[in-house]
Amino acid sequence: MEKILDIIELIAYEKGLQVSMVSQVVKDSIIKMAKKEIDENIEYSVEENQKDRTLKLVQTLIVCEDKDVIANENSHKFMPISKAKEMSQDVNIGDEIKYELSLEDMSRNAVNLLFKDLEFNIQRTIENQLFEKFKSNVGKIITGVVVRVDENQNTFIEIDEVRGILPIKNRIKGEKFVVGNTVSCILKHVGIDRDGIHLELSRTTPKMLEELLKLEVPEIKDGEVIIAKSARIPGERAKIAVYSNNPKIDPIGSSVGVKGVRINAVSRELNGENIDCIEYSEVPEIFISKAISPANIISIKIQPPESENFPPKAIITLMSDQKSKAIGKNGINIRLASMLTEHEIQLIEITSEKQAHHQETNTSKVGVDALQSLFKD
Repeated sequence: MEKILDIIELIAYEKGLQVSMVSQVVKDSIIKMAKKEIDENIEYSVEENQKDRTLKLVQTLIVCEDKDVIANENSHKFMPISKAKEMSQDVNIGDEIKYELSLEDMSRNAVNLLFKDLEFNIQRTIENQLFEKFKSNVGKIITGVVVRVDENQNTFIEIDEVRGILPIKNRIKGEKFVVGNTVSCILKHVGIDRDGIHLELSRTTPKMLEELLKLEVPEIKDGEVIIAKSARIPGERAKIAVYSNNPKIDPIGSSVGVKGVRINAVSRELNGENIDCIEYSEVPEIFISKAISPANIISIKIQPPESENFPPKAIITLMSDQKSKAIGKNGINIRLASMLTEHEIQLIEITSEKQAHHQETNTSKVGVDALQSLFKD
């Protein structure tokens, strides 16, 4: 056990652990070995001797009469006064005395078991520390190197010596990675079991878009511009709603950047995904009208959900020439608008100016009637 404290500090340095953490692992392993090798009923403790840089295994015993040790069923907790006097003449009945147990007489097998236990526990401590680190980064961007791509195109990425998996379902359509590529992903889930730490990664979650914008837009990182909601059809198109409580800041302009430099940088990281940036509103009708852009609409009517399992419905009236813009290619625009606003969107098409004027008039009357009702007795 000579200079073991120096060895503990060396291990802590090499493994990137706190000295106190490694020291506790060593102490726990010594106590575990002592219980197995000497007596499992004894309560042990391990003390440090900073001067000699050693550890010593001790047992705290209560001094009692010689006859009481034999009669007591917990005799392993007591030391007869006659034996205690051999250690110190000043000891009295009822005193606690620390009795050092020699580790030099351990069998070779016990020593081997001690080192195996130490190795296992230090590795487990490293894993637990990494697990806590990864756990605190769930929902954030982490970067690693591709070490393997299997036959199903699941991508294995090494991050801090831990191998995470980017399943094909979490990969943007059209992306392909090869060994050696550096890839950024959202840490979606982290778990730990006997086989070690398991990381699930994703590049398709809306969180990926939000975190990339935080990296590119200082106003978002500083909290001056706030991301209210986001929706993605990965690799195709995305919509993000932002706002600012500071009237001097333009949330759209800040997010897009001069000549689109900020939003384009995010788009490139997402394999060319087109990103629409709109201003968020707490008024559902205004928010939905912005989300359905570039289509121009005539009116919106919100209907409450039919049940708890269904979202509220937004009935949008628009001219026939705006319908294709509202729907978008392959229905992407209306799907994203629905995802972003959490409303089921229904389109009502109007083909003539007369119908449009009639619709606008009816919509106005509803608004005026609602306002007048506030002042009725």
